[in-house]
Amino acid sequence: MTHPLPQSVLFCCDHNAVRSPMAEGIMKKFYGQGTYVQSVGVQNDMEIDGFSIAVCHELGVELSRHRSRSFDEMEEWGEDLSSFDLVVALSPASQARAMELTRFYHLEVEFWPTLDPTGLGETREAKLESYRATRDQIIARLTDRWGAAQGNT
Repeated sequence: MTHPLPQSVLFCCDHNAVRSPMAEGIMKKFYGQGTYVQSVGVQNDMEIDGFSIAVCHELGVELSRHRSRSFDEMEEWGEDLSSFDLVVALSPASQARAMELTRFYHLEVEFWPTLDPTGLGETREAKLESYRATRDQIIARLTDRWGAAQGNT
């Protein structure tokens, strides 16, 4: 059963360099600008991953301009977690951080365990296949939750 699109969604993972930027970009591509979508990481110690950029580019999703940020930086920049209708954690560490930060708010946190493709595969093509598997896992979760892409692909 699909749900109506929320007003705002925050995707989070460990570094905001692979999974959460993919989810942010794909959601924007699939469902348009009607939902405010952002992403963060538990830490901001990495830039956007080149393999993430490549596999999302295959779908027409542009990630090369993405700048990684952490939960702490988000708050420093004036964006309050309570302003989001839904937080989607894609890793155990981000789920723990989101639960810790949202304990004072009436805010829905969902955990979508998602493959971390970093470090998988020996060749470039094998690495790309791992990243595609993560991308496709995110797409499956998005479409299970909110239905098929709405004509923006």
